[in-house]
Amino acid sequence: MTSPTILLPSAISDLFAEVTISGSITLADRYGLMAAVLDESLDEEERFSIDRLLHSVSRGRVKIVDELSTVME
Repeated sequence: MTSPTILLPSAISDLFAEVTISGSITLADRYGLMAAVLDESLDEEERFSIDRLLHSVSRGRVKIVDELSTVME
């Protein structure tokens, strides 16, 4: 039996802001998105933000990187 996934209240908006600033989506970000998609309690705004992120990836505006996290200097 799997344990339920519980997201932090601002997880999606924080992820959206981080990816928008960095222009890339990391391995940790992708796992966070996967957990969010499986969460049935997301509101419409959070689902819209996830859709925008995925659309940006498909359009090439956001790069997929194999790093665990981005380090801002």
